[in-house]
Amino acid sequence: MLKDMYQKYYFEQNYNCAESLLRAANDYYELGLHDRDMIMVGAYGAGIQCGNTCGAVLAAAAVLSMKYVEAKAHESTDIKPVTTELIRKFNMKYGSTLCKDIKPQSFKPEYRCRMTVEAACDILEETIAEYEASKQA
Repeated sequence: MLKDMYQKYYFEQNYNCAESLLRAANDYYELGLHDRDMIMVGAYGAGIQCGNTCGAVLAAAAVLSMKYVEAKAHESTDIKPVTTELIRKFNMKYGSTLCKDIKPQSFKPEYRCRMTVEAACDILEETIAEYEASKQA
């Protein structure tokens, strides 16, 4: 499971929510990203550093781009429906995709945003599995 893989980045290597999720997804889904590539999501942590959209949500959307966009997003028939579903599921769980709204529900100083990152891992994994199954039907 994806959420079993993020912990080494989040707790052992002290990456933020976005970095940890992307690094774990890179391993889990074999996205082929290099260390330097993953730096691009560093600013996503803490809601783009200002409590805006949750970094774990943004990193999950980045994973979807890596999986479903060949060259340009507007040429992909997959990216909009799968991303829309990801956001819908996140809103169902937390009522928002904003860090400032999610953090009061799940942040604990001793774990930081552990619960949110785990939820994002579960939501991402579920969204991809359901989307892939719908394409097979």
